[in-house]
Amino acid sequence: MGAMSTTTAPSRKRDHTHWLYIAVIFAVLAGILVGRLAPEFGQSLAPLGTLFVNLIKMMIAPVIFCTIVLGIGSVRAAATVGKVGGLAIAYFLAMSTVALGIGLVVGNLIEPGTGLGAGSAGAGAKYAEQAHGAGGTWDFIQNIVPTTLVSSLTAGSVLQALFVALLVGFAVQAMGEAGTPILRAVALGQKLVFRILSMILWLAPIGAFGAIANVVGRTGWSAVVQLATLMIAFYLTCLVFVFGVLGVVLRVVSGVSILKLCRYLAREYLLIVATSSSESALPRLVAKMEHAGVERTTVGVVVPTGYSFNLDGTAIYLTMASIFIADAMGKPLSLGEQIGLLLFMIIASKGAAGVTGAGLATLAGGLQSHRPELLDGVGLIVGIDRFMSEARALTNFSGNAVATLLIGTWTKTVDADRTRRVLDRELPFDEETMVDDHPVDAPALESKKPVPVQ
Repeated sequence: MGAMSTTTAPSRKRDHTHWLYIAVIFAVLAGILVGRLAPEFGQSLAPLGTLFVNLIKMMIAPVIFCTIVLGIGSVRAAATVGKVGGLAIAYFLAMSTVALGIGLVVGNLIEPGTGLGAGSAGAGAKYAEQAHGAGGTWDFIQNIVPTTLVSSLTAGSVLQALFVALLVGFAVQAMGEAGTPILRAVALGQKLVFRILSMILWLAPIGAFGAIANVVGRTGWSAVVQLATLMIAFYLTCLVFVFGVLGVVLRVVSGVSILKLCRYLAREYLLIVATSSSESALPRLVAKMEHAGVERTTVGVVVPTGYSFNLDGTAIYLTMASIFIADAMGKPLSLGEQIGLLLFMIIASKGAAGVTGAGLATLAGGLQSHRPELLDGVGLIVGIDRFMSEARALTNFSGNAVATLLIGTWTKTVDADRTRRVLDRELPFDEETMVDDHPVDAPALESKKPVPVQ
């Protein structure tokens, strides 16, 4: 009975996700029709997109604060394992930078938003005035420090929220075990923030309808074509990154085929597509990496830390979407602004852990901190964000699976022969129990066995 109740909850979640997915599809199609058949009425629906963007904007500071504090907390936990934790963090930062760089290169090459002419006076003008009145470099630096700790979460400044989150994270880290209750409290706060965010996401169809109807009403079919171009380019970029960049690194370092690894993780990919979140497959990834011959301690450090710090798909999405919005609004980002945005995203993308709305909030946060007048352009992405979240989640998941094998190879905590036999289907994974007492970590497993049984 208990088993049945545990299996019912996830299926309900999947059904709800699919309803939202279908609603967004219909909203986008309806927006295209309204914008095409009644252009003036379509343009009058612009406030619907703006309202949704404002709701997302409202969640930016809490999302960044909670996830950065918890992220630094996970680094503290990882560092206690020594070499594994240090290598993992260094690899995650390097690979995130590569992914962001690829997103910038592809975005500049295809320029999918150029000529769309989606910029308009409106709510964005208010942010533009704020940007121009912000002063010089010293004023910019001075404004990073908030008046109070709490005001950083209420003033609407992303950099202030980020600054305070880093301070709190490192302070909790320095407290050691005494800081654990604070991390638990922040984790509860993060659950609340993401619960609110998931409620807001149910309004995504309305926001998408208004934004698409407005853009198509003003620009015609070119908007549809260019949004489709961005989406296709993003999917192709993710494929190139997984099978090109990650595949080559995995083959050179570990001698493992990325194709065989993807085949081994096929069920997890299906689960991710069903839920649009890589987090749904986290427990199975832990079990499968242990079964594939990676020691339990390595898996326990790399996988959870990777879910906060190794978000390659999200990194590609953030940079390509930023360039698209800037080009679509006729206010392209200079090379210096793109590099500044890249540096910001390296940190801020750590806050977009596996939740669709968090990626959207982080995108809005990056634009708000660098080019506030582009914030209204987030409404353009709302309609296709839901479709792009699939590729984001799949790429993030693949990156973490590859990272686990790479770190295992570098720290000599993986049984390469067992990995080969598992990926060659000689040692099948037990789908029933997901428990695998393989000999790689036998002493640790034996010492831990009595505790769960008790």
